[in-house]
Amino acid sequence: MSYEDVLKRAENDGIKFIYLQFTDMFGTVKNVTIPVEKLPEALERGIWFDGSSIEGFVRIHESDLFLKPDTETYAVIPWEERDEKTARFICDVFRPDGKPFEGDPRHILKKAVSEINGMGLEYYVGPELEFFIFRKENGNITPVTHDKAGYFDFSSDLASNIRKDMTLCMEQMGISIEASHHEVAWGQHEIDFRYGKAVATADNAITFKFIVKAIAAKYGLYATFMPKPIQGINGSGMHVHQSLFNMKTEKNVFFDSKDRYKLSEMAYSFIAGQMQHIKGMSAILSPTVNSYKRLLPGYEAACYISWAQINRSALIRIPRYSPGREDSTRCELRCPDPSCNPYLAFAVMLKAGIDGIKKGMKPPEPVEENVFDFDDSKLAERNIEVLPYSLIDAVKEMRKNEVVKETLGNYLFSKYIDAKMEEWDSFRISVTDWETKRYLEKT
Repeated sequence: MSYEDVLKRAENDGIKFIYLQFTDMFGTVKNVTIPVEKLPEALERGIWFDGSSIEGFVRIHESDLFLKPDTETYAVIPWEERDEKTARFICDVFRPDGKPFEGDPRHILKKAVSEINGMGLEYYVGPELEFFIFRKENGNITPVTHDKAGYFDFSSDLASNIRKDMTLCMEQMGISIEASHHEVAWGQHEIDFRYGKAVATADNAITFKFIVKAIAAKYGLYATFMPKPIQGINGSGMHVHQSLFNMKTEKNVFFDSKDRYKLSEMAYSFIAGQMQHIKGMSAILSPTVNSYKRLLPGYEAACYISWAQINRSALIRIPRYSPGREDSTRCELRCPDPSCNPYLAFAVMLKAGIDGIKKGMKPPEPVEENVFDFDDSKLAERNIEVLPYSLIDAVKEMRKNEVVKETLGNYLFSKYIDAKMEEWDSFRISVTDWETKRYLEKT
């Protein structure tokens, strides 16, 4: 969309304010608000901001960065007051010399996509973000669910109406919704949106989280994408469906009618690449201390490095598709969680797959049995490894993974590891309620 078209749309929509949004390295949405009168300047020259105050960005003596709105991300915020009508742009971040800022997660994904485009291919993804909605007590957030419904239940309280409101807002902001439903745990939900090209889908993912939190707040509730907010019940995942399409023919290159799984050699190599690098990617895909309390047997979270078609305990699953829908051939990576930065997650996933394709990697034989039932000897017999047990284990794997380092670049790779080590150290020295209850009287 041209600058002139954007300005005309903003005028016709009666826009008064503009949100210029981007993310820090953890995926937290950051925002600069400008009056609509400043929009021409933002489109032409960008808007300056202090990058030294953003996690993972620049040091204080090199703080100046500027934002350039992506005109294709223009959307009106549906819940803003009419006399304060606001539109949103997702922005790219640049250094003063006009070069893309190497620590911008969106830029990092664009680089990875550029590489696969250079091979004549387009990377499509479809993430499924689960989330919890909790009540507030006296204005404080509590881990008390707002409903007691279960998987696919039609809840009699606010749950159904909340999801409808969220869905309507998402559609008004350009996200095509396919389905919504209650998830397994009390207070847990999922709204699925249509798959698409990686950068646009990552944009939709951060918009999705922005909308979910805003609508929950409208009802006096709180929505969280924390992976494991309550002990003993299912956590929230972000399964990601992936496929590659030929840019000229628009055919799905993962499909091969002669194969028993209907997968091409390229698909097998892509899967093998992700299995090869999954440990090194874990600190990106499962980025918090809490993430590793979700990746446990028994709660549908894949923690064993295997692949299969039917088996939902596998790390990578090949979903079935309806006859005549060969274009929906895909692989589903089941370990990421919604606390991750989608730009970085998709970037490392794609680069791992590219590495598998370039090296002609072959995955091991599929495992269709329930891996959660395997004991240690059976796992060893089948050469099935496990994901890192904790954030510190994941960081150690990340440090030695050259594909992840190449994807993030030296700048963000170092910043990310430093931040995760600080997070781990903060957790490591904390005295938890569990420790107090277990040891205070016994020692």
